[in-house]
Amino acid sequence: MTYVITQKCVGTCDSACVDVCPCDCILGPVALGDLRAVPARERGQRFPGLQLFIDPDECVDCGACAAECPADAIYRDDDVPAAYRDDIARNAAFFTR
Repeated sequence: MTYVITQKCVGTCDSACVDVCPCDCILGPVALGDLRAVPARERGQRFPGLQLFIDPDECVDCGACAAECPADAIYRDDDVPAAYRDDIARNAAFFTR
């Protein structure tokens, strides 16, 4: 079992989830320092389509990230809403590149 970040994260990339992750398994296509250098309210414009992902092989299923997500974008893989089920594969694919 693992957690998944859904497309509800797109344009938000708050990164609070990264701060509480005990295994540092949350990453994105933009370096965290570069992301955080942009004010939160501007991230959607500066990084359109950008979201963070959870490495399914590294996630320890603690749930700390889900509790911190202001976009309510993080779910246990078994609990991902039907509208976001494709995000499970997208999340895993990010780490197979």
